[in-house]
Amino acid sequence: MKKGKPDNIISTLNRGTNMNKNDELFWETNSPKNRMKWIWGKLPLLFFLILILVIGLLYVQIKEKKNILEAKKGSELRQDQVKVNVVTLKTVPATIRDRIDFPGTVIPYMELKVLAEVRGKVVEKKVKEGDIVKKGDLIASIDSRDYENALLSAKSSHEAALASLNRIKALYKDQLATRSQLDDSEARTQNLKAVMDNAVLDLERCAVRSAMGGIVERIHFEAGQFVNVGDLMSKVIRIDRVKVRIGIPESDVDDVRKVNDFELKIDALGGKIFRGKKDVLSKTAEPGTRVYQLSLVVENPSNEILPDMFARVQIVKRQIANGLSVPLYAVINRNNERVVYVINDEHVHARTVQLGLMDGWRVEIKSGLKTGDQVVVVGQRDVNPGQKVNVVRTVNSIEELEK
Repeated sequence: MKKGKPDNIISTLNRGTNMNKNDELFWETNSPKNRMKWIWGKLPLLFFLILILVIGLLYVQIKEKKNILEAKKGSELRQDQVKVNVVTLKTVPATIRDRIDFPGTVIPYMELKVLAEVRGKVVEKKVKEGDIVKKGDLIASIDSRDYENALLSAKSSHEAALASLNRIKALYKDQLATRSQLDDSEARTQNLKAVMDNAVLDLERCAVRSAMGGIVERIHFEAGQFVNVGDLMSKVIRIDRVKVRIGIPESDVDDVRKVNDFELKIDALGGKIFRGKKDVLSKTAEPGTRVYQLSLVVENPSNEILPDMFARVQIVKRQIANGLSVPLYAVINRNNERVVYVINDEHVHARTVQLGLMDGWRVEIKSGLKTGDQVVVVGQRDVNPGQKVNVVRTVNSIEELEK
């Protein structure tokens, strides 16, 4: 090895490693062999610095290629998605209601049990189940022969007692009868009059009549059957108006107190909507349930609502006039934000929105939208911000989406 080479290497290392005066003294005072050992000791550091430099260059190149690929991919994606069809909703102010739904059961407005007031055999059945009756209409006839005889006997006894009373009055006037005899005769006449009146009532009660107008729901007798006093003959209900009974949880009682008019839906009638008025809210809860019974009155002139039908009652806790709303499914969660897509110049734009009341499957938009915005309600999961789309239909209300 020539003497000058180590000096050249030393100079290079001095420049690459910033050698200080002590290092220079080391090179001047040590033999070439020691100098070579020192050089080999510094090689790992040199390799490490070179490795870092290479990694840095590779990282920069990879990042540039990645950005180029992403830009190319985004361009291709936008080109592929140009033909996405969407349906939009034009935002229009409308009333938004915060509602609670409760299940309820329909019951008759009035229910009357027709009972037998005399004992005997039913000789005639005048109605059948489902018949419409008026107040006083005949339901059944009970054999009245015994009661006719009892009335004749009571009349005869009363007439005899009345004749005897008149004679005693004449004798008492002539002082031929005592006051006690007169009082006894008057009392006996009054008692026989009461017996005769009861016989008249019993005879009238052989004709079993309805005490109110309505529909015959059940018949509990047949012609020829023997009935006793108090036996159930039939049941008559009034359903030209009906009641709906609902259980209200304790937590909602205060809201219900403030409401007098209710909206209810009958599933059995194709979801038809009816209006009801508050009748009674019970003052005590059902034992063990903490549920208070609410009764509503619903007009039912066509008798289409029947007892025991299931009703869904809506109670409006709060409402906002002229609020903007969109279907809940049109709202997308993105980066912990609620976003809807709005169409402007055939391109998709993301709008961050603030949600408010829920009204069924509609949600109030408190901020982020304005009247007239076209919100994507069909196809919103298939588009991206900035993408060009094809609007195939625009609706002015959420209800139009169901058609």
